[in-house]
Amino acid sequence: MFVSPSISPAATNPKCGNDVHPQRVVVIVVSDLEFGGAQRQVIELVNHLNEDEWCVYVCSLASYVPLAESLNKRKQRFRLILRQSRFDFTVVLRLARFLREVQADVVHSYLFDAAIAARLAGKLAGRAAVIDTERNTGYTLKKIEAIAFRLTRWCNDLTIANSRAGAAFNSKVLGHAPENYRVIHNGVDVNRFKPQEESQLRQKLKIAVDQPIVGMFASFKPQKNHSLLLRAAREIVQRVPNVRFLFVGDELYKGMSESVEVKRTINELIDSFNLRRHCLFAGNQAQVERYYNLCTLTALPSLFEGTPNAALESMACGVPVVATDVSDNAYVIPDGKAGFIVPSGDEQMLANRICRLLTNEAELARMSQTARQWALDEFSCQRLAEKTAAVYHEAINLKLTGRTLRRESVPFASTEAPR
Repeated sequence: MFVSPSISPAATNPKCGNDVHPQRVVVIVVSDLEFGGAQRQVIELVNHLNEDEWCVYVCSLASYVPLAESLNKRKQRFRLILRQSRFDFTVVLRLARFLREVQADVVHSYLFDAAIAARLAGKLAGRAAVIDTERNTGYTLKKIEAIAFRLTRWCNDLTIANSRAGAAFNSKVLGHAPENYRVIHNGVDVNRFKPQEESQLRQKLKIAVDQPIVGMFASFKPQKNHSLLLRAAREIVQRVPNVRFLFVGDELYKGMSESVEVKRTINELIDSFNLRRHCLFAGNQAQVERYYNLCTLTALPSLFEGTPNAALESMACGVPVVATDVSDNAYVIPDGKAGFIVPSGDEQMLANRICRLLTNEAELARMSQTARQWALDEFSCQRLAEKTAAVYHEAINLKLTGRTLRRESVPFASTEAPR
Protein backbone atom coordinates (compact mmCIF):
# COMPACT_ATOMS: atom_id res chain seq x y z
CA MET A 1 0.00 0.00 0.00
CA PHE A 2 1.27 3.49 -0.81
CA VAL A 3 2.08 5.56 2.26
CA SER A 4 2.61 9.32 2.01
CA PRO A 5 6.02 10.45 3.28
CA SER A 6 6.04 12.95 6.10
CA ILE A 7 7.04 16.48 5.16
CA SER A 8 7.81 19.66 7.02
CA PRO A 9 5.07 22.31 7.35
CA ALA A 10 4.69 24.65 4.37
CA ALA A 11 5.36 28.34 4.49
CA THR A 12 2.24 30.46 4.43
CA ASN A 13 1.20 31.46 0.93
CA PRO A 14 0.51 35.19 0.78
CA LYS A 15 -2.52 34.79 -1.47
CA CYS A 16 -4.49 32.15 0.39
CA GLY A 17 -2.72 31.02 3.54
CA ASN A 18 -3.23 32.06 7.13
CA ASP A 19 -1.17 32.10 10.29
CA VAL A 20 -3.07 29.25 11.94
CA HIS A 21 -3.11 26.78 9.05
CA PRO A 22 -0.28 27.28 6.55
CA GLN A 23 -1.33 25.97 3.15
CA ARG A 24 0.26 24.41 0.13
CA VAL A 25 -0.83 25.79 -3.23
CA VAL A 26 -2.12 23.50 -5.98
CA VAL A 27 -2.97 24.66 -9.49
CA ILE A 28 -5.10 22.21 -11.45
CA VAL A 29 -4.94 22.78 -15.20
CA VAL A 30 -7.68 21.30 -17.38
CA SER A 31 -8.43 21.62 -21.09
CA ASP A 32 -12.01 22.72 -20.41
CA LEU A 33 -14.82 22.13 -17.93
CA GLU A 34 -17.46 20.54 -20.15
CA PHE A 35 -19.73 17.68 -19.07
CA GLY A 36 -17.00 15.03 -19.13
CA GLY A 37 -15.73 12.44 -16.68
CA ALA A 38 -12.29 13.97 -16.17
CA GLN A 39 -13.79 17.42 -15.69
CA ARG A 40 -16.28 16.17 -13.12
CA GLN A 41 -13.47 14.54 -11.17
CA VAL A 42 -11.67 17.89 -11.09
CA ILE A 43 -14.73 19.44 -9.47
CA GLU A 44 -15.11 16.65 -6.91
CA LEU A 45 -11.42 16.72 -6.00
CA VAL A 46 -11.25 20.50 -5.57
CA ASN A 47 -14.44 20.65 -3.54
CA HIS A 48 -13.23 17.96 -1.12
CA LEU A 49 -9.57 18.78 -0.53
CA ASN A 50 -8.94 20.01 3.02
CA GLU A 51 -9.07 23.82 2.83
CA ASP A 52 -6.91 24.18 5.93
CA GLU A 53 -4.13 22.31 4.15
CA TRP A 54 -4.55 23.16 0.47
CA CYS A 55 -5.18 26.35 -1.47
CA VAL A 56 -6.45 25.18 -4.88
CA TYR A 57 -6.86 27.05 -8.16
CA VAL A 58 -8.48 25.61 -11.29
CA CYS A 59 -7.25 26.94 -14.65
CA SER A 60 -9.15 26.14 -17.84
CA LEU A 61 -7.50 26.55 -21.24
CA ALA A 62 -10.89 26.93 -22.98
CA SER A 63 -13.87 29.19 -22.34
CA TYR A 64 -16.41 26.35 -22.40
CA VAL A 65 -16.75 25.76 -18.66
CA PRO A 66 -20.34 24.80 -17.68
CA LEU A 67 -19.11 22.70 -14.75
CA ALA A 68 -17.34 25.70 -13.22
CA GLU A 69 -20.69 26.57 -11.63
CA SER A 70 -20.24 23.51 -9.39
CA LEU A 71 -16.96 24.75 -7.90
CA ASN A 72 -17.17 25.84 -4.31
CA LYS A 73 -15.78 29.38 -3.99
CA ARG A 74 -15.66 29.74 -7.76
CA LYS A 75 -14.63 33.41 -7.67
CA GLN A 76 -11.55 32.67 -5.59
CA ARG A 77 -10.58 29.42 -7.26
CA PHE A 78 -11.33 29.62 -10.96
CA ARG A 79 -9.17 31.18 -13.68
CA LEU A 80 -9.28 31.24 -17.48
CA ILE A 81 -5.89 31.05 -19.21
CA LEU A 82 -7.16 30.71 -22.74
CA ARG A 83 -5.34 28.86 -25.48
CA GLN A 84 -5.89 30.98 -28.59
CA SER A 85 -4.92 28.28 -31.08
CA ARG A 86 -3.64 24.71 -31.16
CA PHE A 87 0.00 25.82 -31.14
CA ASP A 88 -0.35 28.86 -28.90
CA PHE A 89 2.87 28.68 -26.89
CA THR A 90 1.99 31.88 -25.04
CA VAL A 91 -0.39 29.82 -22.89
CA VAL A 92 2.70 28.19 -21.38
CA LEU A 93 4.23 31.57 -20.57
CA ARG A 94 0.98 32.91 -19.10
CA LEU A 95 0.47 29.77 -17.03
CA ALA A 96 4.07 29.89 -15.76
CA ARG A 97 3.55 33.51 -14.73
CA PHE A 98 0.41 32.52 -12.80
CA LEU A 99 2.26 29.65 -11.08
CA ARG A 100 4.92 32.10 -9.92
CA GLU A 101 2.33 34.65 -8.77
CA VAL A 102 0.54 32.17 -6.50
CA GLN A 103 3.78 30.39 -5.53
CA ALA A 104 2.38 27.04 -6.62
CA ASP A 105 3.76 23.93 -4.93
CA VAL A 106 1.99 21.54 -7.32
CA VAL A 107 0.67 21.86 -10.87
CA HIS A 108 -1.67 18.97 -11.69
CA SER A 109 -3.00 18.54 -15.24
CA TYR A 110 -6.00 16.81 -16.80
CA LEU A 111 -6.21 16.00 -20.54
CA PHE A 112 -3.64 16.34 -23.33
CA ASP A 113 -3.16 20.04 -24.08
CA ALA A 114 -3.34 20.86 -20.37
CA ALA A 115 -0.66 18.25 -19.65
CA ILE A 116 1.81 19.70 -22.14
CA ALA A 117 1.17 23.27 -20.98
CA ALA A 118 1.46 22.33 -17.31
CA ARG A 119 4.64 20.33 -17.83
CA LEU A 120 6.43 23.20 -19.55
CA ALA A 121 4.98 25.94 -17.34
CA GLY A 122 5.88 24.02 -14.21
CA LYS A 123 9.50 23.82 -15.24
CA LEU A 124 9.58 27.48 -16.31
CA ALA A 125 8.10 28.53 -12.97
CA GLY A 126 10.79 26.48 -11.28
CA ARG A 127 9.02 25.69 -8.01
CA ALA A 128 6.04 23.45 -8.62
CA ALA A 129 6.03 19.66 -8.66
CA VAL A 130 4.45 18.53 -11.95
CA ILE A 131 1.79 15.80 -11.84
CA ASP A 132 0.06 14.31 -14.90
CA THR A 133 -3.22 12.40 -14.90
CA GLU A 134 -4.05 9.26 -16.89
CA ARG A 135 -7.79 8.75 -17.27
CA ASN A 136 -8.08 5.97 -19.80
CA THR A 137 -6.62 2.98 -21.64
CA GLY A 138 -6.53 1.59 -25.15
CA TYR A 139 -6.68 4.84 -27.08
CA THR A 140 -4.36 5.85 -29.92
CA LEU A 141 -2.35 9.03 -29.65
CA LYS A 142 -1.96 11.20 -32.72
CA LYS A 143 1.63 11.35 -33.89
CA ILE A 144 2.07 14.95 -32.82
CA GLU A 145 0.64 14.16 -29.38
CA ALA A 146 3.02 11.25 -28.87
CA ILE A 147 5.96 13.42 -29.89
CA ALA A 148 4.89 16.22 -27.54
CA PHE A 149 4.52 13.83 -24.61
CA ARG A 150 7.91 12.22 -25.18
CA LEU A 151 9.73 15.54 -25.69
CA THR A 152 8.35 16.83 -22.38
CA ARG A 153 8.69 13.57 -20.47
CA TRP A 154 11.56 14.99 -18.39
CA CYS A 155 9.23 17.64 -16.97
CA ASN A 156 6.95 15.15 -15.22
CA ASP A 157 7.46 14.23 -11.56
CA LEU A 158 4.58 11.81 -10.95
CA THR A 159 1.48 10.55 -12.76
CA ILE A 160 -1.83 9.75 -11.08
CA ALA A 161 -3.77 7.06 -12.99
CA ASN A 162 -7.36 6.22 -12.13
CA SER A 163 -6.83 2.53 -12.87
CA ARG A 164 -4.00 0.02 -12.82
CA ALA A 165 -4.75 -0.71 -16.47
CA GLY A 166 -4.36 2.98 -17.24
CA ALA A 167 -1.02 3.19 -15.43
CA ALA A 168 0.34 0.19 -17.33
CA PHE A 169 -0.94 1.57 -20.63
CA ASN A 170 0.49 5.03 -20.07
CA SER A 171 3.86 3.61 -19.02
CA LYS A 172 4.05 1.53 -22.18
CA VAL A 173 2.98 4.32 -24.54
CA LEU A 174 4.90 7.23 -23.04
CA GLY A 175 7.93 5.42 -21.68
CA HIS A 176 7.69 6.52 -18.06
CA ALA A 177 9.10 4.09 -15.51
CA PRO A 178 6.44 2.08 -13.62
CA GLU A 179 7.47 3.64 -10.30
CA ASN A 180 6.37 7.03 -11.67
CA TYR A 181 2.68 6.08 -11.22
CA ARG A 182 0.20 6.25 -8.36
CA VAL A 183 -3.22 4.63 -8.80
CA ILE A 184 -6.24 6.41 -7.35
CA HIS A 185 -9.66 5.29 -8.50
CA ASN A 186 -12.25 8.01 -9.02
CA GLY A 187 -14.52 9.33 -6.32
CA VAL A 188 -18.22 10.11 -6.24
CA ASP A 189 -20.16 12.59 -4.11
CA VAL A 190 -22.25 10.11 -2.12
CA ASN A 191 -24.30 12.92 -0.58
CA ARG A 192 -25.37 14.16 -4.00
CA PHE A 193 -25.64 10.75 -5.67
CA LYS A 194 -27.97 8.79 -3.42
CA PRO A 195 -31.24 6.87 -3.73
CA GLN A 196 -34.24 9.16 -3.99
CA GLU A 197 -37.74 9.15 -5.45
CA GLU A 198 -38.14 10.74 -8.89
CA SER A 199 -41.80 10.13 -9.72
CA GLN A 200 -42.30 13.72 -10.90
CA LEU A 201 -39.43 13.48 -13.37
CA ARG A 202 -40.81 10.17 -14.61
CA GLN A 203 -44.16 11.86 -15.22
CA LYS A 204 -42.48 14.79 -16.96
CA LEU A 205 -40.69 12.42 -19.33
CA LYS A 206 -43.95 10.46 -19.88
CA ILE A 207 -42.53 7.17 -18.63
CA ALA A 208 -45.14 4.91 -17.05
CA VAL A 209 -44.68 3.80 -13.45
CA ASP A 210 -44.41 0.14 -14.44
CA GLN A 211 -41.85 0.70 -17.21
CA PRO A 212 -38.32 -0.49 -16.37
CA ILE A 213 -35.55 1.84 -17.52
CA VAL A 214 -32.06 0.87 -18.71
CA GLY A 215 -29.87 3.96 -18.53
CA MET A 216 -26.66 4.73 -20.37
CA PHE A 217 -24.77 7.78 -19.14
CA ALA A 218 -22.03 8.64 -21.62
CA SER A 219 -20.91 11.25 -24.10
CA PHE A 220 -21.29 10.32 -27.75
CA LYS A 221 -17.82 9.03 -28.57
CA PRO A 222 -16.62 5.72 -30.02
CA GLN A 223 -15.09 4.53 -26.75
CA LYS A 224 -18.48 4.33 -25.03
CA ASN A 225 -19.78 1.84 -27.61
CA HIS A 226 -23.48 2.73 -27.66
CA SER A 227 -23.91 0.37 -30.59
CA LEU A 228 -23.32 -2.71 -28.40
CA LEU A 229 -26.20 -1.76 -26.12
CA LEU A 230 -28.44 -1.07 -29.12
CA ARG A 231 -27.64 -4.47 -30.62
CA ALA A 232 -28.44 -6.11 -27.29
CA ALA A 233 -31.62 -4.03 -27.06
CA ARG A 234 -33.13 -5.94 -30.00
CA GLU A 235 -33.41 -9.02 -27.80
CA ILE A 236 -34.15 -7.15 -24.58
CA VAL A 237 -37.34 -5.62 -26.04
CA GLN A 238 -38.50 -9.08 -27.12
CA ARG A 239 -38.20 -10.37 -23.56
CA VAL A 240 -39.23 -7.18 -21.71
CA PRO A 241 -41.55 -5.37 -24.17
CA ASN A 242 -42.24 -2.30 -22.01
CA VAL A 243 -38.56 -1.46 -21.36
CA ARG A 244 -37.24 2.04 -22.08
CA PHE A 245 -33.63 2.98 -22.82
CA LEU A 246 -32.55 6.33 -21.42
CA PHE A 247 -29.47 7.98 -22.95
CA VAL A 248 -27.95 10.82 -20.91
CA GLY A 249 -25.08 12.66 -22.61
CA ASP A 250 -24.47 14.38 -25.92
CA GLU A 251 -21.85 15.47 -28.43
CA LEU A 252 -18.55 16.74 -27.07
CA TYR A 253 -17.48 20.37 -27.21
CA LYS A 254 -16.80 21.38 -30.83
CA GLY A 255 -17.65 17.84 -31.98
CA MET A 256 -14.41 16.38 -30.66
CA SER A 257 -13.65 12.63 -30.72
CA GLU A 258 -15.97 11.99 -33.68
CA SER A 259 -18.96 12.70 -31.45
CA VAL A 260 -21.10 14.14 -34.25
CA GLU A 261 -20.59 11.00 -36.35
CA VAL A 262 -21.25 8.76 -33.33
CA LYS A 263 -24.54 10.52 -32.61
CA ARG A 264 -25.58 10.07 -36.24
CA THR A 265 -24.72 6.37 -36.12
CA ILE A 266 -26.69 5.88 -32.90
CA ASN A 267 -29.80 7.35 -34.46
CA GLU A 268 -29.37 5.30 -37.62
CA LEU A 269 -29.10 2.09 -35.59
CA ILE A 270 -32.16 2.95 -33.51
CA ASP A 271 -34.23 3.38 -36.66
CA SER A 272 -32.85 0.31 -38.42
CA PHE A 273 -33.54 -1.82 -35.31
CA ASN A 274 -37.02 -0.30 -34.91
CA LEU A 275 -36.22 0.87 -31.38
CA ARG A 276 -37.29 4.51 -31.58
CA ARG A 277 -40.34 4.15 -29.33
CA HIS A 278 -38.19 2.47 -26.68
CA CYS A 279 -35.51 5.19 -26.59
CA LEU A 280 -35.34 8.52 -24.82
CA PHE A 281 -32.52 11.08 -25.17
CA ALA A 282 -32.04 13.49 -22.26
CA GLY A 283 -28.82 15.22 -23.39
CA ASN A 284 -26.39 16.62 -20.82
CA GLN A 285 -27.94 17.24 -17.41
CA ALA A 286 -26.61 19.42 -14.62
CA GLN A 287 -28.77 17.48 -12.13
CA VAL A 288 -27.75 14.13 -13.54
CA GLU A 289 -28.34 12.36 -10.22
CA ARG A 290 -32.08 12.69 -10.80
CA TYR A 291 -31.80 10.67 -13.99
CA TYR A 292 -29.83 7.86 -12.36
CA ASN A 293 -32.68 7.50 -9.90
CA LEU A 294 -35.12 6.94 -12.74
CA CYS A 295 -33.20 3.84 -13.81
CA THR A 296 -33.75 0.21 -12.94
CA LEU A 297 -30.14 -0.43 -13.92
CA THR A 298 -27.46 1.20 -16.04
CA ALA A 299 -25.33 -0.22 -18.83
CA LEU A 300 -21.69 0.56 -19.57
CA PRO A 301 -20.67 -1.25 -22.79
CA SER A 302 -17.36 0.63 -23.20
CA LEU A 303 -14.47 -0.52 -25.35
CA PHE A 304 -12.03 0.89 -22.80
CA GLU A 305 -12.19 2.95 -19.62
CA GLY A 306 -10.25 4.35 -16.71
CA THR A 307 -12.49 4.36 -13.68
CA PRO A 308 -15.94 5.12 -15.11
CA ASN A 309 -17.71 7.90 -13.23
CA ALA A 310 -21.02 6.64 -14.56
CA ALA A 311 -20.55 3.34 -12.72
CA LEU A 312 -19.69 5.04 -9.43
CA GLU A 313 -22.57 7.51 -9.69
CA SER A 314 -25.02 4.77 -10.57
CA MET A 315 -23.96 2.54 -7.68
CA ALA A 316 -24.04 5.48 -5.26
CA CYS A 317 -27.69 5.96 -6.27
CA GLY A 318 -28.33 2.29 -5.53
CA VAL A 319 -28.63 1.40 -9.22
CA PRO A 320 -26.72 -1.75 -10.33
CA VAL A 321 -24.44 -1.59 -13.37
CA VAL A 322 -23.95 -4.08 -16.21
CA ALA A 323 -20.55 -3.32 -17.75
CA THR A 324 -17.98 -4.78 -20.11
CA ASP A 325 -14.86 -6.41 -18.71
CA VAL A 326 -12.37 -3.68 -19.58
CA SER A 327 -9.74 -1.85 -17.56
CA ASP A 328 -10.51 -2.04 -13.81
CA ASN A 329 -14.28 -2.52 -14.23
CA ALA A 330 -14.19 -5.92 -12.54
CA TYR A 331 -12.80 -4.23 -9.41
CA VAL A 332 -15.06 -1.20 -9.59
CA ILE A 333 -18.25 -3.26 -10.13
CA PRO A 334 -18.10 -6.54 -8.16
CA ASP A 335 -19.67 -9.14 -10.45
CA GLY A 336 -22.89 -10.62 -9.10
CA LYS A 337 -22.92 -8.19 -6.17
CA ALA A 338 -23.24 -4.60 -7.42
CA GLY A 339 -24.04 -5.55 -11.00
CA PHE A 340 -22.60 -7.80 -13.69
CA ILE A 341 -19.42 -7.86 -15.76
CA VAL A 342 -19.75 -9.23 -19.31
CA PRO A 343 -17.12 -9.95 -21.97
CA SER A 344 -16.34 -7.01 -24.20
CA GLY A 345 -18.35 -7.16 -27.43
CA ASP A 346 -20.70 -9.93 -26.22
CA GLU A 347 -24.14 -8.53 -27.01
CA GLN A 348 -25.88 -11.81 -26.08
CA MET A 349 -24.39 -11.86 -22.58
CA LEU A 350 -25.13 -8.16 -22.17
CA ALA A 351 -28.78 -8.78 -23.10
CA ASN A 352 -29.00 -11.80 -20.79
CA ARG A 353 -27.61 -9.99 -17.76
CA ILE A 354 -29.81 -6.94 -18.30
CA CYS A 355 -32.92 -9.10 -18.69
CA ARG A 356 -31.99 -11.09 -15.59
CA LEU A 357 -32.09 -7.96 -13.46
CA LEU A 358 -35.17 -6.56 -15.15
CA THR A 359 -37.12 -9.72 -14.38
CA ASN A 360 -35.80 -10.65 -10.91
CA GLU A 361 -36.99 -8.17 -8.30
CA ALA A 362 -35.29 -9.91 -5.37
CA GLU A 363 -31.89 -9.97 -7.04
CA LEU A 364 -32.29 -6.39 -8.21
CA ALA A 365 -33.11 -5.23 -4.66
CA ARG A 366 -30.11 -7.09 -3.21
CA MET A 367 -27.72 -5.63 -5.76
CA SER A 368 -29.14 -2.14 -5.32
CA GLN A 369 -28.37 -2.23 -1.60
CA THR A 370 -24.90 -3.68 -2.14
CA ALA A 371 -24.07 -1.16 -4.86
CA ARG A 372 -24.86 1.78 -2.60
CA GLN A 373 -22.80 0.40 0.30
CA TRP A 374 -19.84 -0.40 -1.97
CA ALA A 375 -19.79 3.18 -3.26
CA LEU A 376 -19.91 4.51 0.31
CA ASP A 377 -17.09 2.26 1.49
CA GLU A 378 -14.67 2.51 -1.43
CA PHE A 379 -15.34 5.51 -3.67
CA SER A 380 -16.37 8.55 -1.66
CA CYS A 381 -14.95 11.93 -2.71
CA GLN A 382 -13.41 12.26 0.72
CA ARG A 383 -11.28 9.19 0.08
CA LEU A 384 -10.38 10.53 -3.36
CA ALA A 385 -9.21 13.81 -1.82
CA GLU A 386 -7.23 12.11 0.95
CA LYS A 387 -5.43 9.80 -1.47
CA THR A 388 -4.65 12.63 -3.88
CA ALA A 389 -3.36 14.82 -1.06
CA ALA A 390 -0.96 12.03 -0.10
CA VAL A 391 0.46 12.03 -3.64
CA TYR A 392 0.75 15.83 -3.56
CA HIS A 393 2.78 15.57 -0.37
CA GLU A 394 5.04 12.95 -1.93
CA ALA A 395 5.60 15.02 -5.07
CA ILE A 396 6.38 18.13 -3.02
CA ASN A 397 8.80 16.19 -0.87
CA LEU A 398 10.57 14.81 -3.93
CA LYS A 399 10.81 18.31 -5.36
CA LEU A 400 12.10 19.86 -2.13
CA THR A 401 14.75 17.22 -1.51
CA GLY A 402 15.77 16.84 -5.14
CA ARG A 403 15.35 13.08 -4.87
CA THR A 404 14.21 10.83 -7.71
CA LEU A 405 11.91 7.87 -7.44
CA ARG A 406 13.67 4.75 -6.27
CA ARG A 407 13.89 1.88 -8.71
CA GLU A 408 12.91 -0.53 -5.98
CA SER A 409 9.57 1.22 -5.55
CA VAL A 410 6.51 -0.91 -6.22
CA PRO A 411 5.36 -0.49 -9.86
CA PHE A 412 2.05 1.35 -10.24
CA ALA A 413 1.85 1.91 -6.47
CA SER A 414 -1.78 2.01 -5.40
CA THR A 415 -3.36 4.04 -2.66
CA GLU A 416 -6.09 1.42 -2.27
CA ALA A 417 -6.17 -0.38 1.05
CA PRO A 418 -5.39 -4.12 0.85
CA ARG A 419 -8.44 -6.36 0.77
